[in-house]
Amino acid sequence: MNSPIKLDPSLKKTSVGTTQARTGKGAEKAGGAPAPTNTATDSVHLSSQAKLQALVQTTGTSGVFDANKVEEIKAAIAEGRFKVDPEKVAAGLLDTVTDLLHSRKG
Repeated sequence: MNSPIKLDPSLKKTSVGTTQARTGKGAEKAGGAPAPTNTATDSVHLSSQAKLQALVQTTGTSGVFDANKVEEIKAAIAEGRFKVDPEKVAAGLLDTVTDLLHSRKG
């Protein structure tokens, strides 16, 4: 059963570096002489489209939102005008749970 890999959203690096060096007894056994101590670094850079695709795959959203709507909601909360619709919240939770259950079966 394959399950999707979940990434920690706090890790938002745009490049990944790897450093490898072989020294010591293991290197001597392989070639008879110690390996050079200089290191090699490989880098990977993701395009903005690849970053967006990774965001969609890990969060299930496109990352696009209405900034004005967010500011309106923030202001309503701060001023005490924001009203929570419990039926809408419950329906959203049930939809999320249903989606999660279906994704586990697939």
